[in-house]
Amino acid sequence: MELRHARCCGLDVHKKTVVACLRLAADGKVSTEVRTFGTTTAELLRLSEWLAANECTHVAMEATGVYWKPVWHILDDGEFELILANAAHVKNVPGRKTDVNDAMWLAELLAHGLIRASFVPPAQTQDMRTLLRTRKQLTRESARHVQRVQKTLEDANIKIDSVLSDVMGKSGRAMIEALIAGETNPVKLASLADRRVKASQEELREALRGRVTKLHRFLLRLHVDQIDAVAAAIAKMDAQVEAELAPFHAAIEQVISVPGIKKLGAEAILAEIGIDMSRFPSDAHLLSWCCICPRNDESAGKRRSNRVRRGCVWLKTTMVQCAWAAVKKKDSYLQALFYRIRARRGENKAILAVAASMLTAIYHMLKDGTMYQDLGRNYFDQRSKETQKQRLIKRLAELGYAAEVTPIAA
Repeated sequence: MELRHARCCGLDVHKKTVVACLRLAADGKVSTEVRTFGTTTAELLRLSEWLAANECTHVAMEATGVYWKPVWHILDDGEFELILANAAHVKNVPGRKTDVNDAMWLAELLAHGLIRASFVPPAQTQDMRTLLRTRKQLTRESARHVQRVQKTLEDANIKIDSVLSDVMGKSGRAMIEALIAGETNPVKLASLADRRVKASQEELREALRGRVTKLHRFLLRLHVDQIDAVAAAIAKMDAQVEAELAPFHAAIEQVISVPGIKKLGAEAILAEIGIDMSRFPSDAHLLSWCCICPRNDESAGKRRSNRVRRGCVWLKTTMVQCAWAAVKKKDSYLQALFYRIRARRGENKAILAVAASMLTAIYHMLKDGTMYQDLGRNYFDQRSKETQKQRLIKRLAELGYAAEVTPIAA
């Protein structure tokens, strides 16, 4: 095989240790040296100095949880070209797995250019990614506490969620606070409902007639306090995100021009893919990285599966949520695309196709510096009038009618 990098190193990264294999090729001879370093800052600096002293140019490591990040950050200050490898792409020979063998295998693959580098965004994008992923986790935690409130109310036979759309909304919160304070009269509890609540007072009174014990009040107070604490944490997170948004303002304005995407969704998308689209050779590469395109699994001329891969869950879930919002916009291209594919392939594949179309548009908008332009709901009909005509004639023939099509005079 062709030698691509004469002086390179493979790192097998763990929580407490880093096994480094330095591979040097000169005059047709190859020499390797393996050393083990700790993962403290001083040890990683010593690793960087050792690599620099041996004039190492390329360093490869596997993406192992969060442990690769401090190694990457310290080595990134040096003159090395860092490559992050997907562990699934660089599997070693089965039955011969040790830390030393893993490091040597990475060095061997790197020397011959056989490692495909994973996407590692710039530091600013990494910071935004960390903040917004944490925000999503806090939002999920708040939702879990709301579910615990509902469970406690059901145990007390209080059916607030049957008459109110939002248990922790204005009306629901007032009723829960009254229950915690000791109020048990259904009439007084029902009177706390906002005038915009659709349920009648009689329905509210029946839903609020239950058996609330001291334990129920304690649990309700505990969960409501947790919800308030998480809400305060999310508010702090939003303030921090706003302070970090300066490099992303122009890109956010572009992304929110896409139907179904608001400011928070645009921030989450850009935190995952960044604003520099030169990292992805084409929009198809971005869709593949996001795992919202059909997989390529064919053998002996038969397509075995086209299910999407499980990966990039942070971006994929955001894109699907935005796609569900986008298909609600009337007379839009995305809505027409959704109905067109749903009729043939079902709802799940249709919404993934819409998400893929939105991400494709975002790729070209960020690459070309343009805003979103909707193609309209008649795009598919205008694009293939002849195909549409033949399909309708065929359908009439199947129903037992012979049709002759004549163009209408302009």
